[in-house]
Parts: sequence; C-alpha cells; structure tokens
Amino acid sequence: MTQPHRSSLPIPDVAIADEFWSPRRATVRAKTIPHQEDRLREGGQFAALRFEWRPDPDDDRERFPIFWESDVAKWIEAASYALASESDPKLDAAVDEAVALLAGAQQEDGYLNAYFTAIKPEGRFTDLRDAHELYCAGHLIEAGVAHFQATGKTSLLDVVRRYADLIDREFGPGGSCEGGYCGHQEIELALVKLFRATGERRYLDLSLRLIDNRGKAPFYFDEEARRRGTPGYFGGQGAVVRSDKRSREYNQSHAPVREQTEAVGHSVRAMYQYAAMADLALELGDAGLREACERLWRDLVDTKLYITGGIGADPSIEGFGPAFHLPDKDGYAETCAAIGLVFWAHRMMLLTGESTYVDVLERALYNGVLSGASADGTKYFYGNPLASDGSVERSDWFDCACCPPNLARLLTSLEEYVYVADEAGPTVNLYVAGWARFEYGGKRVLLNQESAYPWDGDVRITVEPEAALRVPLRLRLPEWTSAEPSVTVNGAAVPFAVDRGYAVVDRTWEPGDRVALSLPMHPVAVRADARVGAAHGKVALQKGPIVHCVEEVDNEAPVPHLVIGRGGEPVAEHRDGLDRITVAGLVDEPADGGLYRTGSTPVRPTEIRTVPYFAWANRGKGTMAVWVRETP
Repeated sequence: MTQPHRSSLPIPDVAIADEFWSPRRATVRAKTIPHQEDRLREGGQFAALRFEWRPDPDDDRERFPIFWESDVAKWIEAASYALASESDPKLDAAVDEAVALLAGAQQEDGYLNAYFTAIKPEGRFTDLRDAHELYCAGHLIEAGVAHFQATGKTSLLDVVRRYADLIDREFGPGGSCEGGYCGHQEIELALVKLFRATGERRYLDLSLRLIDNRGKAPFYFDEEARRRGTPGYFGGQGAVVRSDKRSREYNQSHAPVREQTEAVGHSVRAMYQYAAMADLALELGDAGLREACERLWRDLVDTKLYITGGIGADPSIEGFGPAFHLPDKDGYAETCAAIGLVFWAHRMMLLTGESTYVDVLERALYNGVLSGASADGTKYFYGNPLASDGSVERSDWFDCACCPPNLARLLTSLEEYVYVADEAGPTVNLYVAGWARFEYGGKRVLLNQESAYPWDGDVRITVEPEAALRVPLRLRLPEWTSAEPSVTVNGAAVPFAVDRGYAVVDRTWEPGDRVALSLPMHPVAVRADARVGAAHGKVALQKGPIVHCVEEVDNEAPVPHLVIGRGGEPVAEHRDGLDRITVAGLVDEPADGGLYRTGSTPVRPTEIRTVPYFAWANRGKGTMAVWVRETP
C-alpha cells in the first residue's frame, strides 16, 4: 500500500504573526518558560541530574520522583521551539546547561535515569509497568530531536541516540527485556521522530516492536512482577497494580493494539499510544494499525469527548469512564490529555487527509488546552472541569508537573499544525495569520495569511509563487460552519470542489493572487446527546471554534441559579480582546419559607453573559458552568 506524502512544514518555514496567538506565545516565551525553569531548579529536577537531590526532612514523601527527566525534557523541547523562531542567548545558555547536566548523568552504556542510577541501580528495567523509564526516555528523545532541529546542535541528539541504542539492544531479540513495553506510552512516538530526524530504520522498527508487544499474552507486566518479587514503584495503589482486565485497561495492555476497539484507561497514555500507531501506519502503510486507530477514534469522538475537546472523565484513573459518562463539575479532562488529542488528531489527518480530525484538534486546542494556563502564563490547571462551585483555581505548580511544560511545548510548536505539505498541493488546516513556504515542481510558493480568527470567519490568503504555477490550494471548512462558505480570488467568486472537508481551488496561480474565504460565524446554542447525563436539559453556547462558559463574576447570581431561555438569540460582542456572548435568560429567586416548598420556583428576567471557556478563572473564584439549564 502506497501512502500519500503529507507532512508538517518545518518550523523555520512557518511564521506566526497573529492577533490571537502571537500575544499568547509571547507570554509563553517571556513568562512561562522562565517560570518553569525556576520551578525545575527549585523543585530538585536539575539537582537530581547532578545526583545532589536530597529529600525534604519536613516531607514524609521521601521517594525520588521517577518522572523528573520528563519535566526537564519537555522544558528543553519548549525552549528549543522558542529558539527556532527567535534568537535568545540567555535561553540558549540555559538549555545548554540542562543538556550538559543530562550528558553528565548518562552512564557509560548509554543509560540515563537519575532515580535508577542514584537511588536504585539494581532496578533498571525491572519495573516497566510503574517506573516510567521508557516514558522519560521518550520525552528525552523528543527534546533531543527538537533541540537539534531548532539549533543545529547535536549535543542532546547524541545523548538520546546512545540511550535509544541501549533500549534497542535490551528490548530486542535476546535482550533482557525482550517482549517488554512501558506502562506509560510515550517512547513509541518519540522513536518515530528520531527515525525521521536521523534516517535510522532501527528506531522505527523498535517503535513498532514496542507497539506490537503490547497486550499480548502472557502479559509482560505479570511476568516481570513474578521475576522481581516485589511490588512496583506505586506499591499497593489500586488499579495501577492489580493483575486483572481493568488494571490492564489502565495502561491499554489488555489486548493487542490491533484488536483494541474502545478508548479505555488512562487518557494520556492512550493518546500517546494512538499517536504512535498513526505515525507507524503512515510510515509503514500498515492497514491494521490504521483500522485500529479509526475504530478507537470513533469510540472516543462519538461517546467520550467533552464539548471543550477535553477527554478523561474519571479522576480515579485520570482516564476514560463509560460511554456518555461526561460529568462536568466532577470530571477530569487533564490538560495533558487534550494536548495528546491534538497530537493524535494531527497524525490522523496526515494519515487520512480528512479534515474531520482537524475539527477535533481545533476544538481541543482552543478550549481544553488553552484553559490549562492562566492569562499571565504562570498558573495551571491539571484537570479542566466544565463546572465549578467556586472553589476551583489554577495552581502555581504541581508535584507531578507534567502539564505545564507539555502546554508550553505545544504552543511554541504551533507552526507544525497550521499547514500541511501535501504532494497534491498546500493545505491550510488552521486559520492563523502569518506566512508559510512550500515548494512544488521546483518552484517556491509563499502563502501570506491574514485573519481575525477565531473571532471572525473571514480569511485572506495571498499566494506568491516565484513564477506562475498550477497547483490546488486546500482550505479547511470547519464543522462548526453553519452556512455555505464562499471563496473569491482577486475579488471574483470562483468555483471550488469540496474534498474530505476542504475547499479545493485548483488553478494556475500568479504572484499576488488574493484568496478570500468567508466562513459564516455566529453564536449558537449546542445541546448534548440525551445520554450525557450531566448536560441533560442544558445548553452550551459556542461561536466558531470557541466554547463559552458562564462565570459568576459577569452575572447577577451564582451560575446554578441561571436559566438560558429558549426564545432569545445569543449576541456576540468583542471587547478586551475576547468575544463575549449575551443571551436573555432567567434567574431563580431565593426561596422564602424554609428549605423546601411546594409549587414552582419564582423567576425573573436577566441577561446572561459568557466568556470563552479558556479564559475562565482569571478574575478570582466564583461559580462557573459550560452547560446551563434551559428551563426553570
């Protein structure tokens, strides 16, 4: 099976100059990345790589966190992407320092994990289920590739290649971990990146081996526990360690990946696994992996996806609940899981050419991902509930700090998601102002994009080939579009084909040709499937890709007292850099005469005001909800 060649453009071939994204990315660069560096230094992650870490005598949790390398790696990756778009000697020096620490902590055989080097050297690769060794290795590999591509330096790439070579030996035929795989997927997608960066096929083969080992009987984690004779790193902590179907579902090792049909277990682990499966399906033309991805995608999107693009409804496992179980206040929707969904959706688009995957990517990006950080870029949500009783606020940091640097590395690499270089012609997936360079038929083509997206659906693209060039231009038609879009070239309406959710304008382009795409964008009321109990009898408001929520600070009563009436049309207004929606509604009057009473609850008219969901919890504590009642 021959695969079409679709790929992201390299970051240097894309520039973002966008009213929505540029200020947010500037905040990540100026505040988030330095803030995270400070926390990694204060928290012990840098000291651990010097083997200088000591437990806090006032803290009875004396375990050395096993995932610390991943925190450092994601920070390096985010910083490297930032360096790819703008020089910063101070940041470059800080990254070099972190790389030198990692190189200094690497052992002679290539092994790199401070916990198992300094604390438990006899435990290397004996607790794959719990100990996150390959997870950390995967993030180190991703950082090494990003650092090399951003700076041209091989200092970290050389380190991670030595480690990957050791893993290849240990997990290959006759190795000490033959048949093994990690309890927290990540390395599988990282190895595909390493293959693409180096051209070394053995890294791709190792990724496929780890994917295909997963879930086969006899179950590897049971066998390693018997060999080890001791509990895993997490001891007796519930579902993570039980040898039964549910605990295997937790890390998606309950069945071979090609036979899996439902998104189950820990949602971040699942996203990284599915992303790797899609990568391998693309690289190898593997129909079995593609079919499995498509089955799993349908299960997730049709039964387990929050309106915000969040996933993972069960806090007890940081993962998926049953179909249609999407609680709002008590749900989870981890920031890392929404980021993982962006990764998987992007790869599914590359694999299939279908825009439906980008619709989900966009939903997650603008809502479930962006909500994970405060407006000033220094406070974070781990989980992202869709309702609050007023007690929820973002945190400065976490003991398990996976989400903050994950969010930073996604936003600093946004260039990779805007366009796709398709062998048939350039594809515009996200409407983000700036420019991009392509090459077709030996001729360079520059696309200059202008828009006020996501607040407005009018997009303008100037096509600048170095000479006249016949090539199709593909423009995504988002699923939220409520009316027929229009396309003009140089002011004149032009016919276009619709292919897999894209408007395809096929013509000979002259330098300076101007394309205008109009995507009608109005606020709309959204209702959930009746089986979603938390949203039954309720409505949410959305405009374009942005899901809105109601915050107490904007309204005259706590949110649970508000009712969005069926009669009023929502109206959007743009102010203070955000769209806000106003709709007629009702507010329940406080009860008189005791806690309970007979008869209907008295109500009075009110205006209900919203903000984008990603912007909530920036103005103090208060009640909040995405889903609001439709009837008193």
